[in-house]
Amino acid sequence: MSLLPRIDLAAVRERIGPYADKTSFEDRTEIYRELIGFVPPRIEARLAVTGALDPTLLDLQEKMREHAMYPKCFDVKTAQLMLFGMLLMDMSDAAQLHAIAARNAGATWEEMQGVVSLCFLFRGLPAANRGAEILAILAKRETDVDVD
Repeated sequence: MSLLPRIDLAAVRERIGPYADKTSFEDRTEIYRELIGFVPPRIEARLAVTGALDPTLLDLQEKMREHAMYPKCFDVKTAQLMLFGMLLMDMSDAAQLHAIAARNAGATWEEMQGVVSLCFLFRGLPAANRGAEILAILAKRETDVDVD
């Protein structure tokens, strides 16, 4: 379930071109569904557009992403907690996606708050406020999913 607006895949196909990557669109999106439960619109757009215009680059991007995001020395939860913190330090909206991924990988609320607290030390109240907002939104999202 995504709360973000979706792109129009039909418009991309019609105006930009059909998806041409050797790996199917469904297979490309599966890792995102497993990690966060949905495909974020920006990622969906990159897959559709780059998959139509430069499938070789899309393949390289996804191989690099997979290699960097899943280092053998960290479990998925640890990697996602670190990404959440890094992105929160930048005040990036992608921090919310990695917060979802961290929770899906087993991160506790205390671990999530620990990341927010570390960000507060070096980024200040804006990071603390944004981090708390992300956790509150995530709590609501988890509540809504449990109800469905």
